[in-house]
Amino acid sequence: TGQAVMPRSFRLLEELEAGQKGVGDGTISWGLEDEDDIELKNWTGMIIGPPRTSFENRMYSLRLECSNSYPDQPPSVRFTSRINMNCVSSNGVVDSRAVPVLARWDRNYTIKTILQELRRLMLVKDNIKLSQPPEGSSY
Repeated sequence: TGQAVMPRSFRLLEELEAGQKGVGDGTISWGLEDEDDIELKNWTGMIIGPPRTSFENRMYSLRLECSNSYPDQPPSVRFTSRINMNCVSSNGVVDSRAVPVLARWDRNYTIKTILQELRRLMLVKDNIKLSQPPEGSSY
């Protein structure tokens, strides 16, 4: 393709800046777990559950790990807040095969893409009414 590939660090710094600015509606957010992480490896994310679902008005925290092969490979994603969703294992790990953007990863996807997708999955029929663990409980 001859297209220049953005280095991992530039790409992640761009994502960090986007996370600091925030997303329009405030339903998702993300940032570095430790602002001194010069490898830009460990990230936290937050999703506010969509209205009229069993996730409503709850804040869900996640950890994302961007390996050295990011963005060619997706980050590993794990909920730190307890959640009951079809794509999340009993210890909070997100099953990448069950999340379309992770299963068919594209290097143009971002941490924001993943958080938006997980929030969208809260609205699918299989998840929307699942009973949730007590609010504020974590893995």
